[in-house]
Amino acid sequence: MSTLELPETHYTRSGELNIAYQVMGDGPVDLIFVPGMITHVEFLHELPGYTDFLRRLAGFARVITFDKSGQGLSDRYLGMPSFEQRIDDVRAIMEAIGSRRAVLLGCSEGGPISIVFAATFPELVSHLVLFGSFARFSSAAGYSFRPSGNEIVSRVDDVWAGGWGTGVTIRHFLPSHADDPNVARQYAKLERLAFSPGALKMAARYNIEIDVRTILPAIRVPTLVLHREADVMSIENGKFLASQIPGAQFLSYADCADHLIFPGDQSRLCGDIEEFVTGLREATAPDFDRVLATVLFVDIVDSTRRAVEMGDQAWRRLLDEHDQAAQRIVTQHRGVLVKTTGDGILATFDGPGRAIRSALAFEAATRRLGLPVRAGLHTGEIELRNGDIGGIAVHAAARVMAQAGPSEVLVSRVVTDLVAGSGLKFADHGTHELKGLPGRWDLFAASA
Repeated sequence: MSTLELPETHYTRSGELNIAYQVMGDGPVDLIFVPGMITHVEFLHELPGYTDFLRRLAGFARVITFDKSGQGLSDRYLGMPSFEQRIDDVRAIMEAIGSRRAVLLGCSEGGPISIVFAATFPELVSHLVLFGSFARFSSAAGYSFRPSGNEIVSRVDDVWAGGWGTGVTIRHFLPSHADDPNVARQYAKLERLAFSPGALKMAARYNIEIDVRTILPAIRVPTLVLHREADVMSIENGKFLASQIPGAQFLSYADCADHLIFPGDQSRLCGDIEEFVTGLREATAPDFDRVLATVLFVDIVDSTRRAVEMGDQAWRRLLDEHDQAAQRIVTQHRGVLVKTTGDGILATFDGPGRAIRSALAFEAATRRLGLPVRAGLHTGEIELRNGDIGGIAVHAAARVMAQAGPSEVLVSRVVTDLVAGSGLKFADHGTHELKGLPGRWDLFAASA
């Protein structure tokens, strides 16, 4: 591709959906641009500065842009694609282009997606760059840098949706060009192409559920946090990210107030990214023995009594069926069966939604065998130990399971935070003290 040609749009599958993507450049480094809420992989080239920004990055990298599930040129979705689906989009893009390892450049809501991907698949991510991003989209106790969820929904419903497609958000996201009528017209069209008003409302409700604060300490890849001082996404959000991610660097910019990354001082910003990415030394290579995972513990209820009642041979045959069902169901949900424990299983998953569905499917299968089980799940950092796993997340999942009753699947709060929009249902199971773990834990009973 010559420097004057625009890249072609291609499609790849992410689950049942087709994801649109483009590739620019052929540098030795793969850089995947994980976009924010308003995106259209082709039409963004109509806005001033966007193509030049990508070409600057393409000077040292193969740059991949894409539209997330449900947006732009990618397949629409009945409802809103789950957080897990959007993480899968990144993996699908990497497989489509044959990338074994990539830099993730996550902007705005693309930041949390990139954060969870980098923590879950550190072997696939060489560097993490976050721009104008956040750990939580709405305010919460200990996180006062955002409006409340009700305020965000009210603003979208009452202001944005009513004027959607007219450029109603340009002064929030691209204020440096808001008074240019030609750019304003193009930006208004971008709004229409990115979302319908109804889909915008749904996206806002989806976004207020985003909360990756508990994931930040699990990041083990080199991380650079970039934020403009006057961004509508206040700079405190970026500072929080940098303070919570181990070893993260933080840079701020006063060049403009745009939330979109491509306006402003491209030379400095792209130079900072290039220096961060290409300056990596072998001695600082990250340790991949620690990854983010969802841990599942399952235990047969009253197993000792059942074994005594049935006798050794009958009990062993039933356990064999139990173990076979575990291997089949965990594998179907892209998990790893770490081990069977004699009267239960320990498994890990790279996505919490798949972990919950696996637990529910396994509970149904064992119930048909006449073996009532209880299950517990928690998402956190684990240590990989020669085929086994360790770490606080493993202990937490076991303690969550201990609170479950027969035929019950319990999950921790962090799991519910990461599966917003998945269609799974949760019933409050109260707040508990878990043996050996600090604080009190909110637990929830999962159902399909």
